[in-house]
Amino acid sequence: MLVPYVLGLVVLVLLPTLAALPLAFTSYNALQSPVYIGLDNFRELIDDPFFEISLKNSLVFMAIASPLRLVGALAFALLLRRPGRGVGASRAAVYLPTVVPDVAWALVWLWILNPLFGPLNQLLGVAGIPSVAWGVETWPARFAIILLIVWQLGEGFVLCLAALQDIPKELDEQAAVDGSGALQHFATITLPLIAPLLLIFLMRDTILTLQSNFVPALIVTRGGPNYATTYLPLYIYTNAFDFLRFGYAAAMTTVLIGVTAVVLYVQYRIATRWRMGFGRDE
Repeated sequence: MLVPYVLGLVVLVLLPTLAALPLAFTSYNALQSPVYIGLDNFRELIDDPFFEISLKNSLVFMAIASPLRLVGALAFALLLRRPGRGVGASRAAVYLPTVVPDVAWALVWLWILNPLFGPLNQLLGVAGIPSVAWGVETWPARFAIILLIVWQLGEGFVLCLAALQDIPKELDEQAAVDGSGALQHFATITLPLIAPLLLIFLMRDTILTLQSNFVPALIVTRGGPNYATTYLPLYIYTNAFDFLRFGYAAAMTTVLIGVTAVVLYVQYRIATRWRMGFGRDE
């Protein structure tokens, strides 16, 4: 049953990635044959201020959006883990935004975040909060893109819900008999048991977050204001398809893959140390 997925992964992801790697060492404009230039593209990256800005923006975005998506998915799973009236519809409502095409929900959020007549600013006005210029000021624009990404947490919600339902009921019953409170029960029983799945989800979401900001940044903010939402995927796209610098864009893609690998390794080491520390405490 995994064959179609693995085949698609190889054809659509792995092979294009391997094909882009040699281009990182060339000057290529898609109109002429690639010319080998060695490490010149990578040397240029070091002195490119816009590459530095886009890389920092991507890392800040990942550091905020990934934990929020994880916490949100886990919170909804804890809230809707037990069957009851309306739980099925609520679960479907949480998952529904995940199946909406990226361009469609970006256009919807473009209307929601409109500083003049958008419903979000109107709700803030009802609550007595001043309107926010979402696409004009630096940090409001960044938080706007984070909002666009965080609300699509259906996949993580399903994974967390499945992990919570796999916890043996005997442990919950024993904790209730011992007088364990809700917070203590979550910290000492629930969280350690689902920690491996949360780590897998966080690592997968890190990869997704470093790439999925392209559509909202392109449609909603166009990389502004003052390059505040110019993330690495958008800068790669601009160099490749606006400036026809495919070799330079391939070099940035290679760096993006390397940065992703380093972040995943750091996450793995932190999670491993946390698990080892928890085991010693027990």
